[in-house]
Order: sequence, then C-alpha cells, then structure tokens
Amino acid sequence: MPANTAPPSVKKKGRRARLIVIVLVLALVAGVGYGAFWGVSTARASFPQTTGTVTLKGLSGTVDVRRDSYGVPQIYADSDADLFRAQGYVQAQDRFWEMDVRRHMTAGRLSEMFGKGQVKTDTFLRTLDWRGVAQREYDTELSAETKKNLQAYADGVNEYLKGRDGKDIAVEYAALSFTNDYTPEKWTPVDSVAWLKAMAWDLRGNMQDEIDRSLLTSRLSEQQIKDLYPEYPADRNKPIVSEGGIDPVTGAYDPKAEPTDSGTGTDGTGTGTGFGSDTGTGTGTGSTIDGTGTGTGTGTGTGAGAATGSNVSLRSTGAADAAQGLEAQLGALSGTLDDIPALLGPNGSGIGSNSWVVSGRYTTTGKPLLANDPHLAPQLPSLWYQMGLHCRSTSPTCKYNVAGYTFAGMPGVIIGHNQEISWGFTNLGADVTDLYLEKVSGDTYQYGSQKKKFKTRQETIKVAGGASREITVRSTDHGPVVSDRDGELEKVGEKAPVGDVAPDRGGGYAVSLQWTALQPGKSMDAVFELNRAEDFSGFRKAAEHFEVPSQNLIYADAKGNIGYQAPGRIPVRAEGDGTMPAPGWDPKYKWKGYIPFDELPYEYNPERGYIVTANQAVVDAEKYPNLLTEDWGYGARSQRINDLIESKTKDGGKISTDDMQTMQMDNSSEIAKVLTPYLLKIDVSDPSVREAQKLLEGWDYTQEPDSGAAAYFNAVWRNVLKLAFGNKLPKEVRVKGECLTVRPADSTGPADGLDQLVRECGQRDPDQAQPDGGDRWYEVVRGIVKDEGNEWWSSPKNRRDAATTTRDELLNRAMKDARWELTAKLGKDVSSWSWGRLHQLQLENQTLGTQGPGFLKEILNRGPWNLGGGEAAVNATGWNAAGGYEVVWVPSMRMVVNVGDWDKSRWINLTGASGHAYNAHYTDQTDKWAKGELLDWSFTPNAVQKSTKDTLTLEP
Repeated sequence: MPANTAPPSVKKKGRRARLIVIVLVLALVAGVGYGAFWGVSTARASFPQTTGTVTLKGLSGTVDVRRDSYGVPQIYADSDADLFRAQGYVQAQDRFWEMDVRRHMTAGRLSEMFGKGQVKTDTFLRTLDWRGVAQREYDTELSAETKKNLQAYADGVNEYLKGRDGKDIAVEYAALSFTNDYTPEKWTPVDSVAWLKAMAWDLRGNMQDEIDRSLLTSRLSEQQIKDLYPEYPADRNKPIVSEGGIDPVTGAYDPKAEPTDSGTGTDGTGTGTGFGSDTGTGTGTGSTIDGTGTGTGTGTGTGAGAATGSNVSLRSTGAADAAQGLEAQLGALSGTLDDIPALLGPNGSGIGSNSWVVSGRYTTTGKPLLANDPHLAPQLPSLWYQMGLHCRSTSPTCKYNVAGYTFAGMPGVIIGHNQEISWGFTNLGADVTDLYLEKVSGDTYQYGSQKKKFKTRQETIKVAGGASREITVRSTDHGPVVSDRDGELEKVGEKAPVGDVAPDRGGGYAVSLQWTALQPGKSMDAVFELNRAEDFSGFRKAAEHFEVPSQNLIYADAKGNIGYQAPGRIPVRAEGDGTMPAPGWDPKYKWKGYIPFDELPYEYNPERGYIVTANQAVVDAEKYPNLLTEDWGYGARSQRINDLIESKTKDGGKISTDDMQTMQMDNSSEIAKVLTPYLLKIDVSDPSVREAQKLLEGWDYTQEPDSGAAAYFNAVWRNVLKLAFGNKLPKEVRVKGECLTVRPADSTGPADGLDQLVRECGQRDPDQAQPDGGDRWYEVVRGIVKDEGNEWWSSPKNRRDAATTTRDELLNRAMKDARWELTAKLGKDVSSWSWGRLHQLQLENQTLGTQGPGFLKEILNRGPWNLGGGEAAVNATGWNAAGGYEVVWVPSMRMVVNVGDWDKSRWINLTGASGHAYNAHYTDQTDKWAKGELLDWSFTPNAVQKSTKDTLTLEP
C-alpha cells in the first residue's frame, strides 16, 4: 500500500461517496456489508503519514525517519532529546491504541474505556497499585538523564495526538465512540515506567505454583504433590552456569572459583499415596494407602485419616476444614488472577524463552552469533515494535546508536544491539513473590504478639456508562491484601483452623502479597544503560539496575567476548522456601533482604564456548548457597539446544547464521522420545486404533505442521495426562466446565454408596488449567514410566472402558480415546490428519477483537495459521494439554545477531510494525514468521539507506 501522504483527490471523494450510497443500500439487505466497509474506510483514515515533511514542536534539529519495505523505522537525530521525541511520535503513529490500553491497564482504569465488565480487573490492579509504584519510582529512583529521555518521549507522543480526534488515531477509537464518549489523554513519563510493572507481573515466577500446591492439598497427599513437582534433573538437563561459584574470601560470585556445597539437605518424604477423586458413578473401590505425617505451619495438623476407596487424607478432621478454607480463598484468588490481562502470556511450566550465544571459536564468521526468541502470548499487534535509534554522530549530547525490539509506549530498545555489543533476554524465573496468610481482627492483623493496624487508602474507579465504584485497599507490612478483591475471599478462614501453630481464627484469614516489583527500582535506568553499554563491564552495570522483572541476560561483543548475567531483586527468606503460602503472623517468615548483586551467577567466555538460557536452572542448587527458586523450568528446551550445538561443533564443525535460524525452528518432542516406544509395544486389538498407532512407526519425533504422527501422539499425550493425573486433581485447577463425579474434597470417612459422591466442575480457563503438559509433566511421567504398577496409572471405569491399574492399560485407553477425539476433529481417514490442522494460531486484537461485535472482530483479527512446533519444543508454539490444541503462546519474535558484522543479522516479528487494521504492515511478517523465515536487519547508515522505502522528515 502506498504511503499516506496527502488527502485524496476530489475525484476519489466522489467515488467514495457513490460507494457509500451503494454500501448503505446493500446494508439494508445484509447489515454486515456496511460494517465491513465502515471498517476498511475508517481504518484507512487513521493511517499515518510516512513520507514528506512534518513539523514537530520541540525539536532542536531535523530528524529523519526511514522506513523499510516492512514499515520498520530507523530514526536519525543529532541529540538524545530529539531522538526520543521522534521515537514517541513514530510509535504513536503506528501503535497509540495499544499504548493507551496498556496505560489504562497498568493504572487500573480499563473501566473508563470499556465499562463495567472491567471493574473486577481494575479493583485488583488498583490494589497492586502499579501506577503508584511507577510514580514513586519516577520521583525517587530514576536518574535525571532517564527522566529527560522519558519526558522527551512523552512530548513526541503528545505532539502526534495534538489536534487529532480519536477516529484519526485508530479505528478502535471510532468503534469505541458508539458506546463511550472517550477522548485520549496526554501521555506522561510515568505511563512509560508503569509498563515495566506489567512485564514483571506476567514474568513473576512461581506464584501460580504456590497457589496450585496449596489447592492440591484438598485431594492429594504430600507425597503425591511431590510426585507432581519433581526435583530439577540437573544430571540430565544442564543448568545455565556450570563453572564458578562463591569466592570464600570475597563472598562474591567468581566464574573461575571452585563451586562449593550449598549446605542444603534433602527433605524426608513419606509414603502416603491414593487419590481424592473418582469418576463415573461407581463408589471408587480399590486399594489406597493413607499418608501419615506431621504438618507444621499452615493448613496441616497431625494424624491419619481413615479413608477408603479413592479418597485420601493427610490431616485430622479439623485440619481438613482448614484446608477447605484455604482451598476456597486460594481458588478464588486464582480465579481473580485469571481475569488479569496476561499480556505477556499464560503462566505455566512450558512457558519461557530461548536465547543462546556461540563463541567465534565455533562459528563460520569467527565472531559470536547470538539468538533470542521470547515466548509470550500471541496478540495483534505484536507486543514488540522493531526500531533503530541512531545518533548521526555519537557525542556527549547524542549517545545512542542502537536497534532492536522496543515496547510501544516506552523509550529505548529492550532487546537488540548497538555498535559494540548485543544482548538477549529470557525469564530467569526467580521466586520474587510470596503469599502470606494474615490473621485479621477488625481493622488489625496479627504479627508476632502485636496487633498492627492495616494501612488503608481509598480508590475511585470511574466506569464508562455507569456509576463510579469506591474501594478500600488494605495493606500489611507484607503487602496489599489481595483476597479483598473477591466476594468469596471475604469468608477466608471463617472455618479454617490450621492446627496448634496458628492463632485462633477470630475474623478469619486474609491473603496478602509480597512482591519485589511493588518496591520502586531502577529498571528504567537499566534500559538506557544497556543501550549505551560498550563492553561486559558496562553490560553488568546495567544488569545490576535491571531489578524487575528478573531476567537471564546473555551478551556478545564485537571483540569476540560472550557472557551471561543473572540480575534481579531476589529475596532472602528467613524461613521457608516460597513454595507454599506462609503464616504472616510468624515473624520468622519475613524477608531478610535481597541477594547482593555480586553474589548472583554470571559467566564470561566460559571454556565450553557457548551459553544457553531457556528457563532452566541457573545453577546446580547443590553448588550454590542462595535460593533463587524451587520452581525452575525443567530444561527440555535448553538441553535440546545444548545437544544441537554440541552435535554441530563436534569434530571441528562450525555453526553458521543459517544454522542458528534452523535451530530456532527445531520441532522435536522430548516427551515423544520417552513415551512412543511404550506406545508401539501396546497390543491394540481395535483395527481403527491400530491404524492410528501405525502412524508412530518410524516417526522421528518432529512436530511438523503436516505430520499425522505428531497429531496423533499429542492427542495421546493429552489423554494420558487426563487419565493419569487430570481427573484426580481438584476442581480449582481443572478446565472450566469439565465435570466429574467425585468424593467430596473434605471427606474423611468411607464411601458407603452413591450418596457420598458429588458432581464437581472445573473452574480454570483452558490456557491456565492443569495438567498443562509442559516439561514439568515430562519429568513426572519420566519418573513413573518404568514402574508399570505405579498408582498414578490407575483410572476408574466408565460406560465404555474398564478401569485401568497398570501403565499399559492406561496407555491403551489413551490411544483409543485419542483415536476417537481426532476422528471427531480431523476425520476418520488417518492419512488426512496433520498437526497443523489441530495446532492453529489465531491473532486477536486484545480488546475489541475479543469482546467486540462480530463484524469488528472480522476487521481486527487475523488467522488461522497452521503451525508446527509445540509445548516445550525449541520452536515453542505452546498449547495447554488440559484445554486443547490451539496455540496459546509463541516465539513472539526471533532474531539472530551476527555480532560485529551487524548488517548480516536477521530478525522477524510475529505480526508487523503497524497497529492499524488493513495497513500493509499489519501482519505482513506473520506468514514468514510461521515458516521460520527471517528478514535482513540493516543497521549501518549505508545498509539502512539501501533498504529505505519511505522517508519522513521531522522539522522543528
């Protein structure tokens, strides 16, 4: 589509008028017709000017904005202020609707745009007070230079908004105007800072695991929960850092020091097994071993429950009531968390990112190659915005020459390279949140022997088309009381004694949240410091300020060095390990402080010649004294990348840029390698199931879009998980709407008949439910697959199938269930099956594209795309096995940086540069992204000049 440079001619206006008349007539017959025309016409009216000259108030000199054939801008200026003012202007041109929604989300003001349906979300976000924290961060923590850059950026955004109605900015505003008289406000520097809190929220670590473990106690024993959260397999899946340790003299981390024993012991385990759920209409007969043990802390007592059938209890009757109360409060909290926009992706064990860097010793270029692909929620437009920020000549007043991936709404570059170094991010997964149970009495809560007053503040939530809502936010010394945001949670602890260690219940227990991101920090400073860094020392200095979210940072420079740093504000706990909610009344469970930066692991030019980060353990816990988390990703992707690098470089082999790109699209299924040999040994009597089983014969375990074997295996895997685990989990973690007939969760006596059974339906959204099939579940199944009689293989009978008691019986049943599931979805003919037809990507506008009327969804949304890859594959097109096969997170971008020879680098975005529906650059990168293709990435002035298609000049 040609650049939008001037108003259409009179002739074009006349033609458009005639078209409108025609469309209005057609609309009388088919209302959708006018809706479609309205969408195209209105969307095009908001397209930005990309050529010619525009006056931008506040500039000190001329700025050039050079866009390539994909609309990706490279900005050239002579001062930092001009550079960031132009960045704000250009991002507002392409993405202001997205920016506006983000700032309303971070401020808890979505109801002002979208009405009463967002009040619950707003109340939770106001309770967390992201915007307030960002304001304090801006006022007290950030450097003067950072504030100047933020203000220049805001000025550029506001210059674009000046004199424009909403419909001139984006088609979404025109649609919104039918129901809401909304006018965009001016942009502020704090709007940019607050977005870092949204990043931190979706990358917050193990909070969901903490909730889930607590919910599981209603139906599973302590040992069974341990079965579902196995130890990290450090002997098989290498941690990021394998060299170095804490120097015993300096106390700092030294990559060359000998690692020392961490001094941690191994917890003892009991033998309690048995399951708390049943299916069908039977009474759940069968053998059960009740767990017996002593519970300390919250929610457990001592004693063994006398259960028969399929129910189990680790607790006395009183403690069962306690668990029920805790289950109610955490279940409701989990539901509230599901309502918060997961703009960066669902929180699960298969989610994360890939990055790796290979030393020039092993590359065809003789310099490092660096790859990165963060795995986030698919959305339209993409979370990322590609851009270059260039000073025509670097100087003390113009310090930047950097390009990469930015966030629309925030100045600077988040991931990319400058003229000297390159860097990438993956989520470190540090445990930076703790939930605390709080003993409440009136307007006080208990802490030790004291009764302390809640800190309170009033918040007013304005609602489009309705009355404002007033809420009171309560906070303890730990943090905000998040349980106040749900009516069910108001009953917390009314009937929840937790044993001798807990205070009398009185008014009940509340739940508060302590989270590192609720303390002001310097992460915004770190963005600019990374952009300016010239060597590993400057990189580490920037990393020290990147406090939240805690990320794995990889590094390479033009001199041939590679490195890694684990940064972040990571708490030191006086007691506990952060895996379960802590008793807030006990001072022993407070945070003592944070791990000093100089004790956090890093590497510089490791002997092995490469570094891989893909959300696996940072270090071997046995060789490092500080607790980073107990809930790492389990390393399926990282070890696959390690294996690919090692296989390519053995016997003197070298890795090329093409090889790095190929590795990013590796579709191999690690769980298929474990499970398929057992599936092929099953003696299948049903000819139709045998026909499907044959698809697995000779399969190489790759999940290509056209693979029938991948489709069938993943269906079998989904059904194995459901039969072995999913049907035994409590309703709070199962898929919403899926119902089972089960024993009551708080039952402690024998089941005498059907009157003891209840119907329970799952409560969790499909992309958040368990078992999600991530690499934690790989380890769970790997741990029992050789144990043919393990109790997890038991599954009750139903109307069609007999009960299973062994591995092979359950696998046989899963193969049958998968056959009929795919017959319904893909047809009877197995030769027509393909993984891509099951595993589809839909790109949706995150607001009106999900909640708007049908014709508006057609205007804003795109898809589907049939994809390869899968859960915990390197090509991590994730899907939730409990919820279905559709793609719920993706490599949100991919880049391969050719360090030192920057113009030979490559990159791709999930969608395109533009946020305007029907713009040529709305989804013009998606087809190539789906195929694993990358675009050339111009950086030097000559290369940018050659690739330029449109030039916009901004003048003072």
